[in-house]
Parts: sequence; C-alpha cells; structure tokens
Amino acid sequence: MPAIILVVGLILMGIKFVAWWLTNSNAILSDALESIINIVAGTFSLFSLYLAGRPRDVNHPYGHGKVEFISAGFEGSLIAIAGISIIGKAGYNLLHPQELAQLDLGLILTGVTGVVNYGMGAMLISKGTRDHSLTQVASGKHLQSDAWSSAGLVLGLGLVYWTKINLLDSVLAIIFAFIIIYTGYKLVRQSVAGIMDEADSELLRELIPFLHQNRSPNWIDIHNLRVIKYGALLHIDCHLTLPWYF
Repeated sequence: MPAIILVVGLILMGIKFVAWWLTNSNAILSDALESIINIVAGTFSLFSLYLAGRPRDVNHPYGHGKVEFISAGFEGSLIAIAGISIIGKAGYNLLHPQELAQLDLGLILTGVTGVVNYGMGAMLISKGTRDHSLTQVASGKHLQSDAWSSAGLVLGLGLVYWTKINLLDSVLAIIFAFIIIYTGYKLVRQSVAGIMDEADSELLRELIPFLHQNRSPNWIDIHNLRVIKYGALLHIDCHLTLPWYF
C-alpha cells in the first residue's frame, strides 16, 4: 500500500503545481509544497517499513522497528520546514501583492486532491493501527491534515474569488503554514517519545485487558509492568508473583 500511495502522491503533487501555475496563488503553492514533503517522507517511510520488517540479528536483538520512530521524526521535521518556507513566501507577497487568475479551476483541482488525500490517509491510519506501525499512522495523519488544509483552502480561495481581495490569499497561506508546522511538531514529539521509551498510557490500557483475558489461574499478581515499542513489536517486562510451591 505505501508504494501505491507514493505513486498517487506524485500524481496529486503534479495536479497541485498545475493549479498553482494557473492561479499564481500562494495558498495553493503552500499546498503544493507540502505535497513535495509527502513524497520525500513517503519514500523514506517506504524504506523504513522495509528495514523494520527485517528479522532480528546479533546486532539488533529486538529487531529494527525503532527506525519507524526515526522516520516519523524525519517526516515531522520536513513538514515544519515546509511551513516555515510558506510563511516566508506569503510574507513577501503581503508586502508585494500579485495578481491571481483562474481561481475557479484552481479550486476544483485543489478540492479533488483533498478528497483523494483524505481517503488515502484513512486507509493508512486503519492499516497502521492494525499493524501497530507508527510510520503508517503518521503518514496517514499527515495526508488527512493535508486534506483538511485543502478543504480550508477551497473555502478561503472561494472567499478571495467572490470578494476579489487578493491579499486574503497570502493571509490564508500563513494560517495554513502554522497548522502545517503544528502537525510537524506533533510528529516529532511522538517520535522522540518513542525513541526515549516514554510511558504510553494508551498502549497500557489496551494491554491490560489482553493480560486479563489470558490470565492463568496460578498468577497471583503482576506488577512493575513496562512496555517498550520496537515498531510493530512490543517488548513486555513485568514481575509475576506465583504460588510459593512453584
């Protein structure tokens, strides 16, 4: 699936750049630039999934799953850089406004890419959640964030189209740039938490019912429960109290 999404992403990126070329819109350019990040991050994610799927070896006794956290952090950093670049471009055009053209066609193309991105993001999140793959979940959330950006973009550019106030285009681009930067920050934060083995209370809540379902009558108590994530693999460490006669 990641390879298919990468190919579709290339097509969508081309459509967005065509929309920007037709309209000369900073807001659409911000959307197109984020698509470049999607492609670069998608390529790295594809490699990280391949690496994470390799079997354990002498040098990596717990497997290679930690690379997924690196992949998510890399993607988040690229997203944040794209947001900063958009702010610079839009800020320049606030001081030096430019004419917009063919906004109606640009709105249609942007709307189509947004719908496709949301669908692909939903599929990736579903598959990533099922496979416990942070890389796929992160990529899916990124695609859905891109889709919501496209939806807001369509509404904002629709306002520009009807009011003829071109300055709104740059303002809109800056707003979406901050949203993009925040998305990048969350991915980096999640990546660092995984690398540092930060306690995951949500994962523990999922694990405890599983332990109860598979509980042996001879288990008296489980304590000092710890879980370390290695991509899709979990290393569970705990103290188990058994009857004295064992």
